[in-house]
Amino acid sequence: MTEYRTDARTLTLEAFADTILPGEKRYPGDRAVAGAAPGPGAVAAGAIELIEEPAAGVVDALDFLTQTLGEKATAWAEEHGVTLDEDVPPFVALPFEERTSLLRTLLSRDNPERDGWVLLTMFSNMAYDSAAHMHTVDAIEAGHPGLLAMGVTKPDADGYWRFEHFSYGRQLAEVHPDTLPNGSLG
Repeated sequence: MTEYRTDARTLTLEAFADTILPGEKRYPGDRAVAGAAPGPGAVAAGAIELIEEPAAGVVDALDFLTQTLGEKATAWAEEHGVTLDEDVPPFVALPFEERTSLLRTLLSRDNPERDGWVLLTMFSNMAYDSAAHMHTVDAIEAGHPGLLAMGVTKPDADGYWRFEHFSYGRQLAEVHPDTLPNGSLG
């Protein structure tokens, strides 16, 4: 059985990531993942692992961002007549539609505080789109949901990826005459 972290910061970050790229609930009582979309979303793809990776450069700001998001959620709920369940952090307690509306406001171009929210958004997407917190081969072997959805497959036996079809459906340029068999320029 998988154990899930239940600290306020993790739950809030999971709810944020799930609002950006929704997925199905991980278990029946899941509050952070709203279950707004079928299949795995950002949380299942490892958004929290990526956001908490020191190399991401946001770790020192996470406590501040989650506290601020809680304050913004509380103010949003009061302004919009939403009663929050006090058993979970304020952003987690917002219904999915309200989470989405709040994030739309926080991420808007005219919000002078948007930079931190944009970073969390980017990392939520990166976790799904590229498994940036994992080696690609390990992510594929683990069944990473984003890479599976995009059809990324294992490399050839020699460790190189080769693609039978061009990604744009046609060849965009001729292979450079100095290209070596491994794809590098000589």
